[in-house]
Amino acid sequence: MILTITPNPALDVTYHLPHARWGDVNRVQQVSETAGGKGVNVARVLHQLGEAVTCTGFLGGDTGDRLRHLLGGVDQRWVSVESPTRRTTAIVTESDTTLFNEPGAPVDDAAWRRLNAVVADLAGEGDVVVVSGSMPPGTSESALHTLVDSTVARGTWVVVDTSGPLLRVAARARATLIKPNHDELRAATGEEDALAGARTLLGDGARGVVVSLGEDGMLAVAGDPDRPRTWRVRPSSVVHGNPTGAGDAAVAALARALHGTNAPLSAVFADYLADAVALSASAVTRPVAGEVDLDFYHRSRATVSVTTSDRH
Repeated sequence: MILTITPNPALDVTYHLPHARWGDVNRVQQVSETAGGKGVNVARVLHQLGEAVTCTGFLGGDTGDRLRHLLGGVDQRWVSVESPTRRTTAIVTESDTTLFNEPGAPVDDAAWRRLNAVVADLAGEGDVVVVSGSMPPGTSESALHTLVDSTVARGTWVVVDTSGPLLRVAARARATLIKPNHDELRAATGEEDALAGARTLLGDGARGVVVSLGEDGMLAVAGDPDRPRTWRVRPSSVVHGNPTGAGDAAVAALARALHGTNAPLSAVFADYLADAVALSASAVTRPVAGEVDLDFYHRSRATVSVTTSDRH
């Protein structure tokens, strides 16, 4: 199975109107709501691909109930908490989009223990667990380390897509794959060069790193941090649109590639990195994160360029 963990999900609310005037009355033309959070987006993409996927994480209050309802078609095993799930609000006009992201509420140690129990019950050898998105305020390094380390110990593939110092915590907990974008990697490692930053995470203990590079595609590394094998993966052309869910679509493709395989990570990269870039590009064509254009994905898959090197 594939299990996505969203520790800090959100009810995404979008206001659509032609123009926004700060300090004045604005009349919204359309309101939409979507189940949000990076792990939720990954699950929605996998569901669209026809993969069996289960969502977990922390959910609470009326907003949590609304998110659960909106995610209807996906299997859900949320850990209930007292504090209401946060909201994100997007103001979309003809010229731009402005986001207001609430921080979410802290989660106590007891809730983290319940989450660990859910993961232990659902995921075992050959399964894939994706830990994706921001953490609740005040999350300790030990909470994430315990979650990743104990899950890896059961023979489960663990993919982590978060930011800040916790990227390195996940690497030290032996995560199978770390998936930052270039800015997140720079912030976590202090390395401007993407390859140098990825090698730092390999040195910490991660088995592989995939770095999103925006229009330039992806960099993937695996193996010995002193002499890793590298892959450069590029789309054939630049896709314009909404990049918000592109990284989540890439994570979905990588999780699907890892599911049930006994192949070395280098073989998975060789066979499926093009899928990750094509699916990521297809997400850019969609207006809402967590959606992909499958026709675009299938057309563009064959045009993705993959080059590999064993040199550092």
